[in-house]
Amino acid sequence: MANQDQNLVHREIIPYLSPYIGNLMSKQKETLFSQLEEIRLRCHQPLLLKIGEEDYSIDHKGLISKDIKNGYKVSEDDIFRTMASISDNSIYAFQEDIKKGFLTLPGGHRVGLSGQVLVHDHQVQTIKNFSGICIRIAREVHNASHPILRYICPASQHRAINTLIMSPPRAGKTTILRDLARIISNGHQGIPPHNVVIVDERSELAGCYEGIPQLDVGLRTDVLDGCPKALGMQMALRSLAPQVIITDEIGREEDFSAIRDCINAGVTVISSIHAGSFQELQRRPDMRDLLATGVFKVGILLGRDFGPGTIKEIVRWDEAC
Repeated sequence: MANQDQNLVHREIIPYLSPYIGNLMSKQKETLFSQLEEIRLRCHQPLLLKIGEEDYSIDHKGLISKDIKNGYKVSEDDIFRTMASISDNSIYAFQEDIKKGFLTLPGGHRVGLSGQVLVHDHQVQTIKNFSGICIRIAREVHNASHPILRYICPASQHRAINTLIMSPPRAGKTTILRDLARIISNGHQGIPPHNVVIVDERSELAGCYEGIPQLDVGLRTDVLDGCPKALGMQMALRSLAPQVIITDEIGREEDFSAIRDCINAGVTVISSIHAGSFQELQRRPDMRDLLATGVFKVGILLGRDFGPGTIKEIVRWDEAC
């Protein structure tokens, strides 16, 4: 796995970094790349690498350390050259993505952007004078969802049921959803193949690049990339004949309304939401009302106690309601 991750970072990410930072990264041992989650470039601040729960930096000699204050300071030229590489020297061609605050690299890696935000009529027009770049490494973890599969696809039903996956940030929700899409789409040990639609508003589930999924989301999966969740669910119902719709991080009232429409149409919905506990979820009036309707049948709480994807609690709302 380490060799695969090293090749992934070398092939898909390092070429987009400024020459100096790319050279520093190329000097690192392969074990670094197997655990690397983020690369952060902030102008005039140390280069930061997120590895597990720790932040590291690399000094001018290429030595990696937790002493981030002595790490290499990212320059304005590093930011400029990295953005030029990512945009193929044509920032204007990527304006629609930049307005959303991120770009996607081949391979599905997400590039978050910070800088001067231009707003008109409460709408973001663009970001310019970039001051920060956050590259999140996209990895497929096949079979990551196996421990919860029997709850989402009970053997007695031979189909997926409406499921809500909860966790705080960086606890594996997106990785689990991606693997569920692959398994449910392909079929697996008593689970028949389903037509799946992923509504991927933040371009993270399928990691699309120019509309094409870069990550394995299954043979029978359609992806609506960059599409608002509520709108995407309605579009899927009208035109893609889904049996299962998967989407990440619901939270708006229009999302809840669209979920009800999907379920009333006989389509299973599997989604995620930010929450650190079931109690926290119940304190949100909109979620409390939604759960009271019995829309979701099972809730799964994830954490990072033993790494991302740790199962902390499972609730069966079909039994509780």
